[in-house]
Amino acid sequence: MNKQLGFLHNSEKCVGCRGCEMACKNLYQTDISQRWRQVFQIDENAYPLPSRMFISIGCNHCSEPQCMKVCPVGAYTKRDDGIVIHDDNRCIGCRLCVMACPYGRPQFNSVINIVQKCNLCYQRVDKGEKPACVASCVAGALELVQINSSLDAKTGVLKTLPGLPSPSITNPSIRFVGPKQGKQVRRD
Repeated sequence: MNKQLGFLHNSEKCVGCRGCEMACKNLYQTDISQRWRQVFQIDENAYPLPSRMFISIGCNHCSEPQCMKVCPVGAYTKRDDGIVIHDDNRCIGCRLCVMACPYGRPQFNSVINIVQKCNLCYQRVDKGEKPACVASCVAGALELVQINSSLDAKTGVLKTLPGLPSPSITNPSIRFVGPKQGKQVRRD
C-alpha cells in the first residue's frame, strides 16, 4: 500500500454543528435513516471538568477492515491510498459487514435492501478536492490526512478516545486531538 488516507478530528475545535453530517447527506442524497457521518457528544464522565465536546465519526477506512474481511460477495475493495470502497451493485444485503464493523459505519438501507457506507468521497479526492465533510467543517475540526508514524508521534494526537472500540481490532484510519482538561470559565 502506498499510503493510508484518513481523518484527523480535533474535538477542541468541533462545535457540534453537524455541518459534516449534512454535507454528506446532501451530496449523496442518502435515505433519511442513514447517517454515514455522525457527530456525537463526548461522554462527560470520561474527562475531568467536562464541557460540551463533540467527535465526528464516519467510516474509518481501516487498515484491516473487518467489513471487507467478512463480505461473502467481495463488495468491498481497498484502494492503494487506503480508501475502502463499497460496491452497491455487488452487495446482497446480508449485513455481515454491519455486524463486523465495531464502529457501526456500514448501514443497511431498507429502501433498496443493501448496505451502504462512506467512501471518503473518493471521486472528489481523485480530483484533488476535499471530502464533503471536511470541506464543510466551518471550525476546521475535521481534516483529511495521511496516517503515518510521524502523525502518530505528534504531541496530542491520539489513536482512540474513551468509549470507542479498541484500535487493535481494525487499525482505524482516524486520529483525534482529544479534549484537554476542562477549564473553569465561571465560578458559582
